[in-house]
Amino acid sequence: MTLLFPQNTAGQWLFKTIMAIFTGMCVLSCHADRKSLGQSGNHLGNASSPYLLEHADNPVGWYEWGDEALKKAKEENKPLIISIGYAACHWCHVMEEESFMDTAVANYMNAHFVSIKIDREERPDLDEIYMNAAQLINGNGGWPLNAFALPDGKPFYAGTYFSKDQWLKLLQNIHKAYEQDNATLTKQSEDLTQEIRKIQTAAADADTSAEGNGTLYELVYKGLLDQVDFADGGFKGAPKFPTPVRWEFLMQYAYLTKDKKALSATTTLLDKMARGGIYDQLGGGFARYATDDQWRVPHFEKMLYDNAQLVSLYAHAYQLTGNENYRRIIKETLSFVKRELTSAEGGFYSSINADSEGKEGKFYVWQYDEMARLLDAPELAALEKTFAISKKGNWEKGENILYLDQSAGLSDLSEPLVAKARGKLFAARAKRVHPSLDDKILVSWNALMLKGYVDAYRALGDPAYLQAAEENARFLEKYMLGRNFRLQRSFRRQKVSIDAFLEDYAFLADATLHLYQSNFNKHWFDVSEGLIEYADTYLFDAESNFYTTHTAKKENILINSIGVNDGVVPSANGIMSLTQYRLGKILYDEKYVTNARKMLDRIKFSLATDASSYTSWALLLGLEHYGTYEVAILGKNALGQNLLLQKYYLPNAVFAGGENENLPLLDDKKVAGQTRIYVCKDKVCKLPTDEVDQALKMVTF
Repeated sequence: MTLLFPQNTAGQWLFKTIMAIFTGMCVLSCHADRKSLGQSGNHLGNASSPYLLEHADNPVGWYEWGDEALKKAKEENKPLIISIGYAACHWCHVMEEESFMDTAVANYMNAHFVSIKIDREERPDLDEIYMNAAQLINGNGGWPLNAFALPDGKPFYAGTYFSKDQWLKLLQNIHKAYEQDNATLTKQSEDLTQEIRKIQTAAADADTSAEGNGTLYELVYKGLLDQVDFADGGFKGAPKFPTPVRWEFLMQYAYLTKDKKALSATTTLLDKMARGGIYDQLGGGFARYATDDQWRVPHFEKMLYDNAQLVSLYAHAYQLTGNENYRRIIKETLSFVKRELTSAEGGFYSSINADSEGKEGKFYVWQYDEMARLLDAPELAALEKTFAISKKGNWEKGENILYLDQSAGLSDLSEPLVAKARGKLFAARAKRVHPSLDDKILVSWNALMLKGYVDAYRALGDPAYLQAAEENARFLEKYMLGRNFRLQRSFRRQKVSIDAFLEDYAFLADATLHLYQSNFNKHWFDVSEGLIEYADTYLFDAESNFYTTHTAKKENILINSIGVNDGVVPSANGIMSLTQYRLGKILYDEKYVTNARKMLDRIKFSLATDASSYTSWALLLGLEHYGTYEVAILGKNALGQNLLLQKYYLPNAVFAGGENENLPLLDDKKVAGQTRIYVCKDKVCKLPTDEVDQALKMVTF
């Protein structure tokens, strides 16, 4: 379908103009921190989002999404400009400086449009709609995302970054089309919205026909394996994104099937990322993606959701392989999270900008002469031997990104001279102008980090990690969780805002269930179940058997999505199915298990045809096909035995325990004065043991 300005319409001239402007432009992804009162009708001064506050001094009369802006557009019969980005986005900042701070451009926008600014991290529901518009029109997308829509919000055009001249020409042409050919724009917006609606609610029409579970599990594996880059790690091509959920599946597959190639694919990725510039070799933590195919040149922003998922992935890999390099990565990354992304209340901030002092990556890169001044000769020599640095530089303008030389190994980072040199550079870097921080706290991303801390605690046994997880859970409960388990999504400076979305409920239910399985505090089990019950009541769509993105009461939203595919974070529906399955196994409640199976059945056709987009569902497929162990640990030493057992990678086991029989899995299993471990499967338990090694033999393949 030709979605915008087909050849036989009176709007053809605008289509050609837009395409001419757009030709040759690349999709640029993604900045800054400025806070002041709005000007020229700018309405962002009281926004909760740091990204919106960055635009509060623009001469553009920005509105937040809501009734006020939409009403103004309808009353004045003006099209909407819907501009979407996030605080760590480099090209968002570039476009702001070039266009949105320009008075002439702003005056034109104010005269002929109603302009709305959206933080995609606060409003993923809106971002999805207009990103789908951009992808349908152009075949690609990115941020900044700039969409044009009718006063009711239905889009008729969308693109990404525009230079100042391109943007002004586009504004002029769209204004002319809106005035002279409104009927065509209206028709195109209706057609485009219908296509978006099909994409975002496609799960309701899912074909349930597929192979049996075992065959399908193999198909998913083979589909992913065909895309693996065994030389440089990850998936073939560039740019390279970590996409941790795919590797979680490959690791589960390796464990359940003993397939060495699946494990090799995963460890190659982990090793190559640990060697590369995508990993901060001085301060720990990962950038969002690498622009090259060898993980060397990062797009420098650091996102909470990436680091959270990668902590879990490295923790699971450490449990499975015992590789000490993975232990180091976990510890350094969590040190970074504690140092730079943790609030005084125990919440986790969203991201750190790619830019500082107006330049992308400036905080992280090095001139050779600067390193030579900071280090003595032996330290510099050791650094040159380990990292691919040189006087001419390995990046732009003679600058060096720290990534390992081809001849160096990860173990070389622990050599005394290298460690000392890294410490000196880190101390010097700390004195630089830091990139800005997006200090909003989002439930779903916090839940991912909460789970990351739990996974790190299981793998490394450090009680500080469990303490951090518990503090975060208490923070989220205190500030974000209301009566009847209703959540608010965003917290910043003692204020909460925005009704939560499905991903907030799903990820937090998953995280609190994992927390319970580590500390046996039944309160967190109850929170997990309460969140699922809330979602069942307000978000479940009986026709599709999936959950919608938000409640039906959400205002001014064109489409209530039913999202089932994975992105940079796993599918919320996929995680909801996994959590219900595990919850049902502990509760011996077939309601939860059956609902998870029904959701999985509806996605099997998609799994068979597009493995890489649905790997969160494939994790449940593995549990279904190979079976899930239910482990009960009762007695005074239950927590100690639990930690000893869970230091191993056991992806197909659920755990319950403590000193009291307070869950169905624990009924009739307590013996006075003893700590016993029961390994069960489908409610049938083997003879109990008080030996962890014996229990491990029962629960492993």
